[in-house]
Amino acid sequence: MAPRRQAAPEGSMPPPSRPSSPSGEDIEETPFFDNVDELQQHGINVQDILKLKSASINTVSGVVMTTRRQLLKIKGMSEAKVEKIKEAAQKITGSSFATGIEVQDRRKRVLVISTGSKSVDTILGAFLAFSCFKPVYGEFRTGKTQLAHTMSVVTQLPPEMGGASGKVAYIDTEGTFRPDRIRSIADRFGVDGNMALENILYARAFNSEHQMELISECSMRFAEDKDFRLLIVDSIMALFRVDFSGRGELSERQQKVAQVMSKLTKLSEEFNIAVLITNQVQSDPGATMTFVAGGALKPIGGHILSHSSATRMFLRKGKSLALTVGRAEERVAKLVDSPDRPESEASYKLDEGGWTDI
Repeated sequence: MAPRRQAAPEGSMPPPSRPSSPSGEDIEETPFFDNVDELQQHGINVQDILKLKSASINTVSGVVMTTRRQLLKIKGMSEAKVEKIKEAAQKITGSSFATGIEVQDRRKRVLVISTGSKSVDTILGAFLAFSCFKPVYGEFRTGKTQLAHTMSVVTQLPPEMGGASGKVAYIDTEGTFRPDRIRSIADRFGVDGNMALENILYARAFNSEHQMELISECSMRFAEDKDFRLLIVDSIMALFRVDFSGRGELSERQQKVAQVMSKLTKLSEEFNIAVLITNQVQSDPGATMTFVAGGALKPIGGHILSHSSATRMFLRKGKSLALTVGRAEERVAKLVDSPDRPESEASYKLDEGGWTDI
């Protein structure tokens, strides 16, 4: 549920919502997914359903997304049981095909979550919407974690304020989550700080295996509580850099990364939530400013990470703001890759209220 809002501080104005977000009364009240317990009505016994849940398969869509080979790896599953489960899931979900008009109608009902900066929202369009998976990468002090904190609060706002009236799951791999920042950002939007923190489900990951386990646990959490609207992983590759080193372990690392990306993509579509991941960068001496966004910097993870999403955003430091008090600087967000938006840039800054316009 969305947090209680208190009166906004004098002189502060919340950012306007994006026109693509529907009004609150247009949001569907029925859950987007079918719980895996629905299989019981199609002849699947309770014991087999519990086995599916133990493998982090909590929805009928999750059954459809899982290969027969993976289902057979579940203890106690035979080929006959897997075929019966697959047939039952297909009966519930029906055909996966839809006309272009039907897809267009579904897109019109999609909620788009604001970044907190109107100028960045303008170039991104539907950058972070339901059923989508989006990576943001950049060097240190460009505002990746601050974006995660800002959107943790904005997601809880009503749609007319650029939010989604929902909860947030936050997986922290670097230990950079700060409740005090959530409180200060909540003050900007006139939201009670305690309520904002109550609506954030936080977990600290300590290694790449633990990170995958937490992502799998999110499936169970989302199935139990249908109010979640955003999953944040900050950052996606930090622990993989530590657990896998050298070219000898590169192949194994990339396979693990592919599994994580696949799981996040399926979670996004399975539970109709937005997924925001941040990523670190590394130097690329062979790159030039002419041909590569970010010049000599490229995201970690290689092609597997790049191909996991259709839209990516690169953050970099801009020029210093002479009229700004303190060390605040201009930051620049560049839309690097998008299926429906041109490459473009927008400036933003970081202050006590998170991401905001200059």
